[in-house]
Amino acid sequence: MIVQFASASIEESLSRPMVRVNEAVILAGGSGTRMLPASLFVPKETLPLVDTPLINHLIWEASRAGASKIHLVLSERKKELLDQFIGGSSIHGPEVRSDLPRESLSFGTEGVEIIPHVQASARGVADAISVVAEQIEGPFLVILGDMLMLERHLGPNFSGTENASRASQELVSSFEKTGLPCVGVCAVEPSDLINYGVVELSDNLVIDIVEKPSHSEAPSMFVLCGRYLLPERTSDILDLFPVSEFGEMQSIYFLKFLMENGGLNAVKLDHMKMYDSGDPLTWLISQIDHALRREDIGPDLRDWILGRMRE
Repeated sequence: MIVQFASASIEESLSRPMVRVNEAVILAGGSGTRMLPASLFVPKETLPLVDTPLINHLIWEASRAGASKIHLVLSERKKELLDQFIGGSSIHGPEVRSDLPRESLSFGTEGVEIIPHVQASARGVADAISVVAEQIEGPFLVILGDMLMLERHLGPNFSGTENASRASQELVSSFEKTGLPCVGVCAVEPSDLINYGVVELSDNLVIDIVEKPSHSEAPSMFVLCGRYLLPERTSDILDLFPVSEFGEMQSIYFLKFLMENGGLNAVKLDHMKMYDSGDPLTWLISQIDHALRREDIGPDLRDWILGRMRE
């Protein structure tokens, strides 16, 4: 009876008039063991994509989508490493690399509050969201800290919110049109399906999610790409699926609840490139792919690679 009552009240909240998305959550609490030893001294979320830390790209993306508060979910160790930088002021004075915008040398962006939170132990995406969900009013964005979506490939001279990825902004636009929570999805190669949650779609609605299937078992070529726009009262919904019972599958049950109670939209982002810092080879490929697409360093890198291959 308690679950039925809670579910009924949650359903009512899902049908309330739409409100503006003002907050975002970046999940960076994972241990990063697959990136060892590269992640030995720095969080994998701060590793550079060539010359710009991944976390900077994600903060600018959330800001471009309209977030004025960004909650950063970290492990205790990562919080200790990043505490000295969280605050948004430039890390170097104006005399250092005066050719670069100050935003490229800051942790954060002007007008956006960065709020750190500690996740005691890494127990999955939904558990990380639960660390902060009770402190957020209204719908909010969630971005996985090791996944980047880019449609433009720019160097640090174009750092900041204005030139950031529009991935989260596209989720906000979908929410503003439909009032439904949504997830970002993109198509991947058949061999990569086993690394992701794969969605089954009916038009733009997600009707099922299969976690890490083989190619033959996958319902589509579209995978979750680390972007979510979640509804008000997310915390109450998560309480229906405690991590103690559902483990890391908690997030899948949570998303299926949304599918069955109003609907869950899919926002296709396959016009963008997905870069994943989950393991060394994937991140190395991401680095090279991004660098080759940049106007400032791409041509020289391409010439070097072609020359090296001829040796």
